[in-house]
Amino acid sequence: MADDSFPGWHGTTILAVRRGGEVVVAGDGQVSLGQTVIKGTARKVRRIGPPGREVVVGFAGSTADAFTLLERLEKKLEATPGQLARACVDLAKDWRTDKYLQKLEAMLIVTDGQELLVVTGAGDVLEPEYDVAAIGSGGNFAAAAARGLMETDLGAEDVARKAMAIAASICVYTNGNLTVETIRK
Repeated sequence: MADDSFPGWHGTTILAVRRGGEVVVAGDGQVSLGQTVIKGTARKVRRIGPPGREVVVGFAGSTADAFTLLERLEKKLEATPGQLARACVDLAKDWRTDKYLQKLEAMLIVTDGQELLVVTGAGDVLEPEYDVAAIGSGGNFAAAAARGLMETDLGAEDVARKAMAIAASICVYTNGNLTVETIRK
């Protein structure tokens, strides 16, 4: 994603867990440049959309690029109310075909409490298996921990918080300053 001559921004872990009629999206607060932590309290999980049709989005990658995608996603959601998958597919199509959007370096986890999707710049709109989705530098660590914790009786938020703590203990680009949003349908 980053130019070889630029060390690149790192340091995002976003995790979504669906369980018991709710979806929890948790994101850490770390932003790093090379080996330096630039900020430890970034907020990378947000609610978008009008009340009653809210969508929770977590993003990894360039913040400016992610906000551009969030604005586009909001417009798609307005055009297709209540059709999250269609809005995400339309966004992914634009992302792949628009020369400006093709340069955007970010990934999204999107949920309306019912559907849970990962949207990438490669044109992917993926519904994760095992009711767990993760993106970012520590995403694989968080996903593995969450999948293991899904074997317990913990609720969605507890699974997400414990998995993020495990990821933070392993991945130097992940910290424990969490933003957690829950959505139910």
